[in-house]
Amino acid sequence: MCAKRIAVLTSGGDAPGMNAAVRAVTRTAIADGYEVLGVVRGYNGLLHDDLIPLDIRSVSDKIQLGGTFLYSARSKEFAAPDGSGFKKAAETCRKHDIVGLVVIGGDGSFMGASALSREGIPTIGITGTIDNDISSSDYTIGYDTAMNTAIDLIDKLRDTTESHDRCSVVEVMGRHCGDIALNVGIATGAIAILVPEVEFDLQKDVIDRIKAAQANRKKHFIVVVAEGVGHADEIAKQIEKETGVETRATILGHVQRGGSPTLRDRLLGSQCGYKAVKLLNEGKTNRVVVSRDNKIVDLDIQEALAMPRTFDNDLYEMAKVLSN
Repeated sequence: MCAKRIAVLTSGGDAPGMNAAVRAVTRTAIADGYEVLGVVRGYNGLLHDDLIPLDIRSVSDKIQLGGTFLYSARSKEFAAPDGSGFKKAAETCRKHDIVGLVVIGGDGSFMGASALSREGIPTIGITGTIDNDISSSDYTIGYDTAMNTAIDLIDKLRDTTESHDRCSVVEVMGRHCGDIALNVGIATGAIAILVPEVEFDLQKDVIDRIKAAQANRKKHFIVVVAEGVGHADEIAKQIEKETGVETRATILGHVQRGGSPTLRDRLLGSQCGYKAVKLLNEGKTNRVVVSRDNKIVDLDIQEALAMPRTFDNDLYEMAKVLSN
């Protein structure tokens, strides 16, 4: 008689805390009588039958590591319009007698998980993305670590900015979501914060604010810009031209994805991994595990994907008051 098996994969952009989730899935599944397989490089691993056995010791000394030890990738083959990728991945699952698959990633990963569920593979998603851009979840795995990394780097940058009476325009990650920029901007005392959710006037919202602060004896400045706004170099040039303050642009980039996960991300990853296995035990599929109102809950994937994203305008207005 074949053993019952659960598989786990990480997909899309890596996020600190993913390893904690894989660890929790593995150990919870083993405690519940399953064998566990790790899928290497996301959905590509299912397409190319690249799976490895995981046991309790396989996931030892992983919780403190950033990235994902299962690796990650984006797969065009898996998402082929004719559905052939989904069918091939489902065949791999059936070949290995997989009775449940846990997918850790973002919205794109969840669409893949839902497709596999339609192919008859019980699938549960876990939110893992540093941008915090999943509408159904108040908080996603990796978000807290990314913000703390950005804060640490901006604090270091402030030292040299202050020493030379400069302005630093700092671009942080967040192509469609300004949550990192907003929270990091508040935490580092930025004079202005630019996010994709709010239209801005560079003259009024940045340059005039800097001039007003100059009149109040302030000599150095931090401007935080979300990746989705972009043009950090152009913004820096315009600030210097209009204010006379030497201005430099700094793009933090993918360093925000790395580093040892914070307590919050380790805990959230552990909670979500545990919950995912318990849902599979209950025979549930096409669900996503999310954090809502400080509780770990599950939603239908399609319902979760359809939820409109909201931006904290109150927090944004507070940021403008505090930066005066």
